[in-house]
Amino acid sequence: MKRLTLGDVCKKASSNIAQKDLQDKMGVYPIYGASGLIKQVDFYQQGKEYIAVVKDGAGIGRTMLLPAYSSVIGTMQYLLPKEGIPIDIKYLFYAVEHMNLAKYFSGATIPHIYFKDYQKEPINIPDIDTQKRISRIFDKIDALISSRKEQRTKLDQIVKSRFIEMFGDPMTNPYNLPKVILGSVLTIEPQNGLYKPQSDYVSDGTGVPILRIDSFYEGKVSNLSSLKRLICSEIELKRYSLYENDIVINRVNSIEYLGKCGLIQGLVENTVFESNMMRLHVDEHKFHPVYITKLLCSEFIYQQILRRAKKAVNQASINQKDVQSFVVYMPPIEQQDQFTAFVKQTDKSKLAIQKSLEKLEILKKSLMQKYFG
Repeated sequence: MKRLTLGDVCKKASSNIAQKDLQDKMGVYPIYGASGLIKQVDFYQQGKEYIAVVKDGAGIGRTMLLPAYSSVIGTMQYLLPKEGIPIDIKYLFYAVEHMNLAKYFSGATIPHIYFKDYQKEPINIPDIDTQKRISRIFDKIDALISSRKEQRTKLDQIVKSRFIEMFGDPMTNPYNLPKVILGSVLTIEPQNGLYKPQSDYVSDGTGVPILRIDSFYEGKVSNLSSLKRLICSEIELKRYSLYENDIVINRVNSIEYLGKCGLIQGLVENTVFESNMMRLHVDEHKFHPVYITKLLCSEFIYQQILRRAKKAVNQASINQKDVQSFVVYMPPIEQQDQFTAFVKQTDKSKLAIQKSLEKLEILKKSLMQKYFG
């Protein structure tokens, strides 16, 4: 078995495609962004199966194995096997996934990674038959992981359907729910999070956990026990600590992630939040945090975000004034409580699925360390 570097076995290629350039494009060739498939267009950049890496913004370092005759937008880059190197593309994908390329991030407002830095990562290259055997093992684990995630997604869809049933589609407000301005029902003024240089992050288990945008899923914060940690002062801890039922909103990122939000529940230790986020807390006599978070995650709010966002190259932003100006619906608190009870009941089923999912992910990490470490 050979021990080479990532740069020995593959090369990178760039994309100059911006999402705004795709508005009038229609076709049969898929184009992908950091969150997955964007749409089908009338062109492609890669004629063979390839690996894509998120290089800018939220989710940096995330890898995808993507099909032939497809493309990615400019916040991602291609990793292509070099000619003459006997390597299975799936094996290469799982090896790169294990490398955790996000650790090479730099930049404060918009994090990014560079191939010139992570190409030095070592990679084991066994014979091609062994590579394919290892790939099949991870294929089976990933299939089980995908199945669990699909079950979780179906439960999320049930919650969304229940929301529409109880409160109507927020885009049309068929039940004529009263409207209020979000800023009028906040008990904590919107506050931006903590910026710390990369040198303040620690990996020895000490320090304070910091919440980042990649921990959000469907309006909730996941994997609180695996957050990155950093050193911060008592003053910073007091100012930027999160509390139960705080809501955090992504205020700076690529446009598709702008406004992504999460409800803080189940904290077991002091946790701070990063500078790309904004924190707020609603008056719980008027809004149940579960209800308002679901509303903030809706297309209704996202369209308000788009109208207010300040756009620049590869990023967009909203500020405290923008968030305070959001129009939200205020159904009776008793109705909000009924919805919350339904969500909590659904969450019990999701918890069982989540535990199974976590076991599979632990198994995958263990095998990755065995084969690629």
